[in-house]
Amino acid sequence: MNTISTQTTPWWKHGHVWLVISGPAAVVVAGVITAFLAVKYPDAVIGGQEPVRTSRTSALHQPRALAPALEGRNHAATPEKSARP
Repeated sequence: MNTISTQTTPWWKHGHVWLVISGPAAVVVAGVITAFLAVKYPDAVIGGQEPVRTSRTSALHQPRALAPALEGRNHAATPEKSARP
């Protein structure tokens, strides 16, 4: 009789298993470290300042600042009409 004996090893003795486990484990460790740093060192809140507002007269002196996005983008390098001779 021909008997084939196969020895099975436990899963933790296979190298490729640890390679598969190490990726998600590294992500979990990085997430915990990031959460710890975010809680320990929060960003400072800047408050008490009013937003900068431009007056209508200053906007009227700069008509290109009020141009629609595509027109402004297409003519960003075009000189002003009043600057032409």
